[in-house]
Amino acid sequence: MANSDQTTRRLQLCTVLAGALCLSACGGAKRSAPPPPTLSHSLGSSLAAQSDAVASALAAGDSCGALTLARRLQQQTIAAINEGRVTTGLQEQLSSAVNELVTRVRCVPAPPPAEPTHDHGKHKGQHKHEDDQEG
Repeated sequence: MANSDQTTRRLQLCTVLAGALCLSACGGAKRSAPPPPTLSHSLGSSLAAQSDAVASALAAGDSCGALTLARRLQQQTIAAINEGRVTTGLQEQLSSAVNELVTRVRCVPAPPPAEPTHDHGKHKGQHKHEDDQEG
C-alpha cells in the first residue's frame, strides 16, 4: 500500500514538473495578465530525472537508496529556489511536492542474510564416539 502512495506522490510531482515545463515553453501574443510561473527546461528536466530515479529505486525495492535520492532532490530543489531559478508562483507547490515525497519514503533495510549452519550431524556437547571415552 505504501508503494502505491509513493507512486501517486511521484506522479503528482511529475505532473507539477511537466506543467511547469509546458508553461516555460509557452510563448506568443501579449497578455494583460502577468505571465504564468515558469521553470527552465534544464532545471525541470533535472528534477524530473531525479524524481524518476527515486521511483526506480522504490520499484527495485531499494527504499534506503530511494530516500537518499529523495533527500538529494530536496536539497537541489531548495538550492534552485534560493538561487532564484524557480519563479515565485511555483516555489511553494514544487517544494511542497518534494518535501512530501521525502516524508513518504521510508528506509527499510534488508534483513541480514542468515548465517549458514555447519552442524554435519554433531550437536553441541555430544561426541561422535562417546563409548570410546568411557572407561
